[in-house]
Amino acid sequence: MPDKTDGIDQCLTAVRERIRAAETRFGRAPGSVTLLAVSKRHPAAAIRAAHAAGQTAFGENYLQEAAAKQDELADLELCWHFIGAIQSNKTREAAARFHWVHTVDRPKIARRLGAQRPESLAPLQVCIQVNVDGAPGKAGCRPEDVAAVAAAVEEQPRLQLRGLMTLPDSADDFETQRRPFARLREIFETLVSAGHSLDTLSMGMTGDLEAAVAEGATLVRIGTALFGPRNP
Repeated sequence: MPDKTDGIDQCLTAVRERIRAAETRFGRAPGSVTLLAVSKRHPAAAIRAAHAAGQTAFGENYLQEAAAKQDELADLELCWHFIGAIQSNKTREAAARFHWVHTVDRPKIARRLGAQRPESLAPLQVCIQVNVDGAPGKAGCRPEDVAAVAAAVEEQPRLQLRGLMTLPDSADDFETQRRPFARLREIFETLVSAGHSLDTLSMGMTGDLEAAVAEGATLVRIGTALFGPRNP
């Protein structure tokens, strides 16, 4: 099998350059977009290699897989983001093991995370996942429910609301890619106008990074362009 650590430093450089080029192209301030390396289905050795190349923030989708990597990499100072679907019976581990959770989509999850966040840790940083497409059965709350979820997060002293996240359907056309990101930015701006203190728009992946930056992304979640195809 190929070594999953080969070329990660070059891939990181290429993705960072791609982000900087998008910032310039769309009039964003230099350094305004943060790279989150999505390491799900990739080994701890790949994360270690990325850390050696200067990457410190990593996103994981599966709690059991993430826990094993976190234990193996406990000697490194890493910032762990949970970006997978979060079920009620998994909130305790998410609250204890991660610095960020991007996928809060209902008040019940916010309350459980807030109650289960250890007092010894800093408040858990939270993004609300929004189903901007409105597709039935898709993860994320409806746009009209975001304000209620935001209020539930802000009621929890062990949580800090940072912003919004979305995972739209993939599209090849640039303008089509931009539309759901523009919708999320509009919801974000409405919340800010209502008095919520937000600073994070978590949107954009390998295939639509530029469209997300064009519409105001502050954090892009990149996996394939950094680590290659995922293990099954």
